Amino acid sequence: MSAFGDIINALGEFGLFQKWLVVLLSLPIFLTAFHMLGQLFMLVDVPHYCNTSWIRVVGPNLTEDEQLNLTVPRGASGAYEQCSMYSPVDWDLDSIVAYGLNATQKCSNGWVYPSTQTPSLLTEFDLVCDRKDLNDISQAIYMLGLLLGAIIFGPLSDRIGRRPVILISILIQGLFGLGTAFVPHFYVYMAFRCVVGASSLFFSATEWVGVSYRTHAVLISHCCFAAGQMLLAGLSYGIRNWRLLEIAGSVPTFALFFYFWVLPESARWLMTKGRVEEAKKILQKAASVNKRTIPPGLLEQVPTAQWRTACDFNHDVHLVRRPLTPPFLTARFVNSLVYYGLSLNVTNFGLDIYLTQLAFGAVEVPARASCILFLQWFGRKKSQGVLLLLAGLVCLIITGIPEDLPVLITVLAVIGKFASSASFSTSYVYTAELFPTVVRQTGVGLCSMSARVAGIIAPLIRLLGHYHRAVPMAIFGSAPVVGGLLCFLLPETRGTELADDTAAAVPQHRWVPRRPRCSCK
Repeated sequence: MSAFGDIINALGEFGLFQKWLVVLLSLPIFLTAFHMLGQLFMLVDVPHYCNTSWIRVVGPNLTEDEQLNLTVPRGASGAYEQCSMYSPVDWDLDSIVAYGLNATQKCSNGWVYPSTQTPSLLTEFDLVCDRKDLNDISQAIYMLGLLLGAIIFGPLSDRIGRRPVILISILIQGLFGLGTAFVPHFYVYMAFRCVVGASSLFFSATEWVGVSYRTHAVLISHCCFAAGQMLLAGLSYGIRNWRLLEIAGSVPTFALFFYFWVLPESARWLMTKGRVEEAKKILQKAASVNKRTIPPGLLEQVPTAQWRTACDFNHDVHLVRRPLTPPFLTARFVNSLVYYGLSLNVTNFGLDIYLTQLAFGAVEVPARASCILFLQWFGRKKSQGVLLLLAGLVCLIITGIPEDLPVLITVLAVIGKFASSASFSTSYVYTAELFPTVVRQTGVGLCSMSARVAGIIAPLIRLLGHYHRAVPMAIFGSAPVVGGLLCFLLPETRGTELADDTAAAVPQHRWVPRRPRCSCK
């Protein structure tokens, strides 16, 4: 649909209409930062000890320090153990004081948190000791939701349109995000988080923007995600009650319901569905907002592309041989792995987590903005490969830094976050350019599946830190090095017009094998 590119040029490659559309599609991404990373601040580790209130039966006047001294063992450093206690006995208080207790066991009656003043997710659901791993498992469940969203909503938006899917996802995210603040059990919390993750979609305005400004449209929305991370640092610092924090981060979603009246459908998508008259009306409205005029004859020249199903997508040799190559899927996988590996590790770098999160969010703005220059100067392939290599090498260096140098570790982590964020934005631009309009969201969804699988694995890799602290970071570093090298096998798409059907996507492939009979409907 090369004529559609001429229409975009006629109505303006990046006029007022496209700018407002970019803002509209960026607002949900701004709020997504809270749902993706907010749990990190609801589970900040605090001092805790086994609940040993059993001794109050024989010593009701004991002070807190006396109770701990009699019922909780001390470690090698002299501090009280947080996950073990002396086994209860039927002695009187004088005998306990005189002879002391020796047999230890795991906490059997919950925990107490002496320094906690406001309820957090950790203290309310006792996510400590043997239950501590539920923190990373919960993050993996949220990432599983992102994967399900890519599987469900990507093909759905290619079938029923971009606009209705965006509206549905906003409604689901608002309802379940707010509902998360009122859950009675942690497993219900994880289920709600999975649904919220599935509704956290990343739509861009690339189908409305000309070639020269396509990168700008994607990266502006990504900068909104970075701004959301910075706001999260301030919001979580001011609101320590996790339920109130969840409400504060979810309620703004309902303000986006005005999209029902102002959000337009993709004209490119309408053309591929044969709804030409609807597409013409929207295009003429866009031209009017941009104070431009589309020549009537130009609108008549735009053909409709043949609609393809997901089954067609899987069997189309043009798509299988070029975009969905192992190097590309590997690049998306390792990019997501290192990005989330660093983002979810914010509590382990040794400095104040609120300042670290603020730095992580702040560095993403120049990282994503600089992609505009990287992609224009060096192209998609080189930018993606070099940035992944840089992110991986920085993570590998961190594994050799002693824990008593938290400032150096954090500085290196910020550099790694810069490189991984820039690479992440590059991959979104790259993906949108590789797939034709008729299956773009399906293609983006399939590639996102690779990234989401990495997102699921990233928090689980952190569990390997139980064996050695360097193991997770070594994995987060080595994987992107391999992915970065594979990127140089990918095709270059800089300066090319978006394709609208699969035949135009890869014109150099002339031989097409007979397609197997498909049962997809």
